[in-house]
Amino acid sequence: MTDYPTLYLLRHGQTDWNRDRRVQGQMESDLTELGRGHAAAQGRILQALELPEGIAAYCSPQRRTRQTAGIALGAVGLEPVYDDRLKEVYLDRWEGHLYADLAAQEPETFEGRSVFELCLIGPGETEADLRARIGAFLRELTGPAVVVSHGVALTILRGIVLGVGMEEMIAMRRDQGVVLELRDGVEVTHR
Repeated sequence: MTDYPTLYLLRHGQTDWNRDRRVQGQMESDLTELGRGHAAAQGRILQALELPEGIAAYCSPQRRTRQTAGIALGAVGLEPVYDDRLKEVYLDRWEGHLYADLAAQEPETFEGRSVFELCLIGPGETEADLRARIGAFLRELTGPAVVVSHGVALTILRGIVLGVGMEEMIAMRRDQGVVLELRDGVEVTHR
């Protein structure tokens, strides 16, 4: 397993599309009031963690992550560097559609699969594509960092850093409003 610096991971807060069960991918959506609360909670968690001095912060440039970063990172005085490699998985023709509508159109694809699994077998980017761009981001890190990104992208990042396979990634939680700390091959959830 490769040695990675300590990482603090924040999934963006709830969006209107999360609430409506609509496929987001790389399309834009906004935080809901609950989502802004998730980001504020992450800010309080980061304050309590006493982050290392000079820690770097990185963020997907998508609107929902920028909104989350503004609230959560603002609480600890961090200004993120925006990095396209932290964008959510691209889901091509599925983006913007309700999961329920897609499941009715493609029942054989959707039956018995989690949203995470669907995002890696749907149209658009593959798991290998996502691993390549997230892996390139990780290889450039030179010290501890806070990363604000998305559910699927962060799960792949966690899988790479923790050295686990698909079954373990499928089982991972993708909570909003928490901070995941990855240190020395171990993941801790701060609430």
